[in-house]
Amino acid sequence: MNAARPTAQHVLVINAGSSSLKYQVVDASSGAALATGLIERIGEKTGQVSHTVGDCDHEREVDVPDHAAAMAAMSEAFSEHGPDLAGVNLAAVGHRVVQGGPEFSESVLITPEVEAAIEDVSDLAPLHNPPNLAGIRAARETFSDLPQVAVFDTAFHRTMPAHAATYALDREVAQAHRIRRYGAHGTSHQYVARAAAHELGIAPEQANLIILHLGNGASATAVANGNSVDTSMGLTPLEGLVMGTRTGDIDPAVVFHLARTAGMDIDAIDTIMNRRSGLLGLAGSNDMRDVEAGVDAGDENARLALEVYCYRLRKYIGAYTAVLGRVDAVVFTAGIGENSAPVRARTLAGLESLGISLDPVANETRGTVRISTAESRVAVLVVPTNEEWEIAREAVAVLGG
Repeated sequence: MNAARPTAQHVLVINAGSSSLKYQVVDASSGAALATGLIERIGEKTGQVSHTVGDCDHEREVDVPDHAAAMAAMSEAFSEHGPDLAGVNLAAVGHRVVQGGPEFSESVLITPEVEAAIEDVSDLAPLHNPPNLAGIRAARETFSDLPQVAVFDTAFHRTMPAHAATYALDREVAQAHRIRRYGAHGTSHQYVARAAAHELGIAPEQANLIILHLGNGASATAVANGNSVDTSMGLTPLEGLVMGTRTGDIDPAVVFHLARTAGMDIDAIDTIMNRRSGLLGLAGSNDMRDVEAGVDAGDENARLALEVYCYRLRKYIGAYTAVLGRVDAVVFTAGIGENSAPVRARTLAGLESLGISLDPVANETRGTVRISTAESRVAVLVVPTNEEWEIAREAVAVLGG
């Protein structure tokens, strides 16, 4: 494409996974999505392209052996079904990158040096950074005349003070292997922090918030005056809350115990903790809707799984209340946070001493809503996340827009 620089601030947002590529054309000023799409089963015999424009969904099978082929399939979908990418005057391609390591504290224009740095920290996110890089390289070939911007999930958490980011591990070992708490979901937390402050009628830099991003992956973040000062995920996304398939916080000695008594190697233990635990390990499904249905049907395993899940959330709310001192709001977001009234109710039950009082009627409402009572000292909000819009805004900001 050889379009003139844009008058509107449209950004093509790319989220490349190991076997999928999500994309969206976003107006960075309004958040409006002109088109969204998903290419699945990259590297398998037959892939699937789903492309949505307005109310029209278009799906087809396609051969996508790698991310370059996926990018070509995406371009073909735009050509066939719109919108015309040349016509919307793209400002940039914005890429989600999970791990920025110790080097990147903000979004950056992608250069060969930036690519090399992202690759250098891939050992900190081996399941995420390599496909993120594959997406960057494929997009650079396809959209060679557009700026490419990397937006890091870890960047929002680089404001954590050293005492929150540091593990009490042998200092030399930690430094040699870049072991510290990096956090994740930063793009979501950053967007939600700004949106929550707007709902509260205060400036983002004045807001003290506890944000609960609850999806298949889940994390809690303490935000003080608009900045992340602590977050539940650590070196990797395994630390913290109970998740769809991840343990969250667990005694590290469980690793030694399984190695010694069960004869498991590191890869087997990694698989158990990251892919076979959490809600899946406790209740047999990583889908909270299945867990809630199990509770309603009297399934004891589902009941315990839900209690463990919500108890862990309550602990983090209490801990982060202590960290912040003053809390303006507890904010629920992402798939479970936005849609599960039972999880919100169970999580907040008994927290009246912290100034949190839930309105059970408002809690059944969908969308952006305050679900606390008028008497609650701490507001409780549900704020749908929009990571694509945040990536688009960051991309435009990097370009000076």
